Amino acid sequence: MTKLTHTDEKGKANMVDVGHKPDQERLARAEGKIQLSANTVKLIRENQLKKGDVLTMSEIAGIQGAKKTSELIPLCHPLQITKIEVKATLVEDGVVVKSLAKCTGKTGIEMEALTAVNVALLTVYDMCKAVDQKMVIGEIKLIEKVKK
Repeated sequence: MTKLTHTDEKGKANMVDVGHKPDQERLARAEGKIQLSANTVKLIRENQLKKGDVLTMSEIAGIQGAKKTSELIPLCHPLQITKIEVKATLVEDGVVVKSLAKCTGKTGIEMEALTAVNVALLTVYDMCKAVDQKMVIGEIKLIEKVKK
């Protein structure tokens, strides 16, 4: 059985010591979706929501969220991020968000990629909640994790 890395021998939360690991280029991609009503999709397409440009704001929020990951997820290491890219795309039944995160460091950057997607989707939710009470956030997943 594979051992969890974020618990000690007594099962208590433990931040992993990565000090001995070499720096490596690391990359992660994630994606997720928020399902919206047809009317909400139309309002976003026509930029008619009172809070403004939903897609641009969600992309910016996703970038900001990724940069705060170690403050939000208790056992995540702060990383020297070299690139965060967030793209929100309007589709027929909602918004799909994809992220790319890069760093050079001792541990992976997948949590930053996933946080970017989550924060971007939550921003869409916040900006649309006045007109759509049936939104569903889901399908959030890590697409790729690479180290060189």
